[in-house]
Amino acid sequence: MHTVVVGTSGTTAEDVIAVARGNARIELSGEALDALARARAIVDALAAKPEPVYGVSTGFGALASRHISPELRAQLQRNIVRSHAAGMGPRVEREVVRALMFLRLKTVASGHTGVRPSVAQTMADVLNAGITPVVHEYGSLGCSGDLAPLSHCALTLMGEGDAEGPDGVVRPAGELLAEAGIQPVELKEKEGLALLNGTDGMLGMLVMALADLDKLYKSADITAALTLEALLGTEKVLAPELHAIRPHPGQGASAANMAAVLNGSGLTGHFQEESAPRVQDAYSVRCAPQVAGAGRDTMAHAALVASRELASAVDNPVVLPDGRVESNGNFHGAPVAYVLDFLAIAAADLGSIAERRTDRLLDKNRSHGLPPFLADDAGVDSGLMIAQYTQAALVSEMKRLAVPASADSIPSSAMQEDHVSMGWSAARKLRTAVDNLTRIIAIELYAATRAIELRHGLTPAPASRAAIAAARAAGVEGPGPDRFLAPDLAAADAFVRSGGLVAAVEPVTGPLA
Repeated sequence: MHTVVVGTSGTTAEDVIAVARGNARIELSGEALDALARARAIVDALAAKPEPVYGVSTGFGALASRHISPELRAQLQRNIVRSHAAGMGPRVEREVVRALMFLRLKTVASGHTGVRPSVAQTMADVLNAGITPVVHEYGSLGCSGDLAPLSHCALTLMGEGDAEGPDGVVRPAGELLAEAGIQPVELKEKEGLALLNGTDGMLGMLVMALADLDKLYKSADITAALTLEALLGTEKVLAPELHAIRPHPGQGASAANMAAVLNGSGLTGHFQEESAPRVQDAYSVRCAPQVAGAGRDTMAHAALVASRELASAVDNPVVLPDGRVESNGNFHGAPVAYVLDFLAIAAADLGSIAERRTDRLLDKNRSHGLPPFLADDAGVDSGLMIAQYTQAALVSEMKRLAVPASADSIPSSAMQEDHVSMGWSAARKLRTAVDNLTRIIAIELYAATRAIELRHGLTPAPASRAAIAAARAAGVEGPGPDRFLAPDLAAADAFVRSGGLVAAVEPVTGPLA
């Protein structure tokens, strides 16, 4: 099994995904264990002094003015976890919780939190045992970290609350720890606070969304090329010299992908034929690289922000190498929240242009000779009419999800935390947007492959033939009389979601950008 070693200098997106989705094992490096011990010695020294230090010997948030006596400090740390584990609503997905816990461990291992090595090791042990805390949808404002979600995770470390075992069954966390031979932690000064104070949930969801969107943007380039082909469009708009004079990197990459898919097509370039005379393709076809390219460039910016956050130690207060323990505002989720919202906007626009292309394929007045709704016997058959309705409904929801969460703020903690990022909410809606975008692209694929097969006597590009053959092998049926359509659309969704479309095309085109 793949092993991820956690050191003091952050982690990578690949490691996050390996732990969250691939169940990779985690080890703490010797460097991390040494850094943890050094920072803990600083916290212990400060805890022994009579002067109050925030997070070590005081209350939290709006209650930070109270100095806590030594005999109450363990209770203080337990209480903050118990009281902050106040989430409500549906359970959050297992992969999100694993990413959340792993990224908190990443910050703990930096040596800037003052957590004991034994606590960090317990975090790794819980992940390695396949124990997943029950975390709920609602409870994070994305400031002072993802407090409620992280608290539910910390509660599991204490052997309290509920968690899902490796068998997928939810049981009391104490039972699961005992079965795995893991001793519950007894929190000491600062440790409860350090386990709760980070952007880990929103960052984990950002990292996974970027991985999914990378696959979806390649898939969208393929389906856009298939639609251009089905509409007898021109590939001349994809010429690299055209994109070189407007040198947005994403646009050039998208155009190159489409051109690679269309190479060798017998369907393109029929503009001047009497059956389909036109001067230029519609925007949804001709501007596909510009729209998808802008989304790709947005992803590049989001990936840069994610890489910086992955290298960060997010806690308050933090332990500095010179022995100071200083309060800060690094827990604020604004940098992550903004790019989560940017990605939702870009995804909505990509879904919107894909739906417009699908609608064009189905409209006999704009499809240049295709049957109405790609039906077998129009009138008797409705063809893909309602598949486009489903796609339109998904696009409408995508537009609602594009409304930025990070533009909102709601004060909390008796106005101490009076400006929050709402980054967790931005991440949650982006996950829904990514799911919907997958379905939208799947419906365009379903329509475009059917349309190409209805162009009798014309030969599609080799890459297009490979895509169609792989889709059919995956259960995405071709033209014919009306049938129960939902299973076909579900097969198309699974084909795109798994990366099957990209995998089918790349042996012909070479790696897509």
